[in-house]
Amino acid sequence: MPVLERFFPAAEPGRRRRTGEEPMPFPMGSLPGYQQGTLAWDLPEMIKMVKLVWKSKGELRGAKHRGVLESEDALGGSAGWKVERPSPDLRLRRLAINYVILDWIWTLAVYLARDARVRGQTGVLSERRGSYPFIDFRLLNNTTLSGEIGTKKKVKRLLSFQRYFHASRLLRGIVPQASLYLLDEDYLGQARHMLSKVGMWDFDIFLFDRLTNVMVQEDYHSQNPYHNAVHAADVTQAMHCYLREPKLANFLTPSDIMLGLLAAAAHDVDHPGVNQPFLIKTKHHLASLYQNVSVLENHHWRSTIGMLRESRLLAHLPKEVTQDIEQQLGSLILATDINRQNEFLIRLKSHLDNQDLRLEDAQDRHFMLQIALKCADICNPCRLWDLSKQWSERVCEEFYRQGDLEQKFELEISPLCNQQKDTIPSIQIGFMTYIVEPLFERWAQFTGDTPLSENMLNHLRRNKAKWRSLLHKQHSSSRSNDHSGQVTGSQEQTLNEEETP
Repeated sequence: MPVLERFFPAAEPGRRRRTGEEPMPFPMGSLPGYQQGTLAWDLPEMIKMVKLVWKSKGELRGAKHRGVLESEDALGGSAGWKVERPSPDLRLRRLAINYVILDWIWTLAVYLARDARVRGQTGVLSERRGSYPFIDFRLLNNTTLSGEIGTKKKVKRLLSFQRYFHASRLLRGIVPQASLYLLDEDYLGQARHMLSKVGMWDFDIFLFDRLTNVMVQEDYHSQNPYHNAVHAADVTQAMHCYLREPKLANFLTPSDIMLGLLAAAAHDVDHPGVNQPFLIKTKHHLASLYQNVSVLENHHWRSTIGMLRESRLLAHLPKEVTQDIEQQLGSLILATDINRQNEFLIRLKSHLDNQDLRLEDAQDRHFMLQIALKCADICNPCRLWDLSKQWSERVCEEFYRQGDLEQKFELEISPLCNQQKDTIPSIQIGFMTYIVEPLFERWAQFTGDTPLSENMLNHLRRNKAKWRSLLHKQHSSSRSNDHSGQVTGSQEQTLNEEETP
């Protein structure tokens, strides 16, 4: 690689090598068990190399005392390797050290490239990702969450079937006859079967996550209970379903489809797990940068542009086309700001009442892409109960974590973030009534009551009824405990499966 040639030149002045010694790093052909065109190492050789790499750091520290190296700076200085007192395993030790150094340099290069602001010629400044606000996760991890969530219902990312399958075989002493592929046939078969149903509304994104353990992009933070890569994948799958609605699909261009799916996948990238009011009252630098207006959405957009420029995905396109794509992505992602809900709802209602939507016009198509993305972003209450309930628990856990932080730092607790007062049923009923129902009723009016729209509205009504039933049980339990002199039940009750209507 040209980047690494600066650190591993073909010849270094002042360095003494043995006859026939390869310059660092050694080419792959010099590795034990290497076969041209493949990485089919035998398992014992792989274990041997892993042990050498693992021990190399200790070997470096003790090298000066054993006389293997002339000084602690032998790797980077002009003294080089001490050849007067060679060790029998010197070459293997060098090989291990070389690969450790290569790994260090590569990690540093990736980190620096990932963390840099990417300036392009298209006029839109991309944002540096990793702008995570200061959050004391020790407080969050050690806090016993009361209320509906409960410690037993902690959301955990399970090991994928692929990793479990190979780990269990190795632990039982079964050595694979062939190479260990990243994706084996069992894994591929299950993933392929699930992806064949990606256009169905009952697609289980949580099962898909458990099978693959690979989602959208590493800049989604897995420590967020809700705003993570699973949410991004779920929104992308919903957007895929919406783009197939006949009323919209008949007019979409390939560019429209690409923009819609790309915006869905990246709409919450680098989300910090707290909302905009938290960033504003803690004087976070993102709030200052975007002047307290659509702070998170602007950051998601600029971070997306940064990824596009780093990947050079659009590098083959003319400058004007690239600039237009970046601006349209920004328009789509900024539309997900919940504070702009009424703005889009009023405009959609006006178009539907006046029947003046012309999807042949690119501007009207873009507006409906914005509406579709807004629907996809908040579609969880329209899923099957089992899926919808999991999403509700996740988003409320994220709210409660923010409330714990605000309480710790003696800030005013934001609405919906007080787990002592704001229960999951009450939060979900309000969200469905004032945010979800008005938007999806207008979406159904636009699509013409298709099977998908009817299915979503039916799920929405049933889920709302179940949350009302749970809320009624909580109130009944609270009154009963108050009469008996016990602690309020809403603080101890959990939403387990036995309570599900």
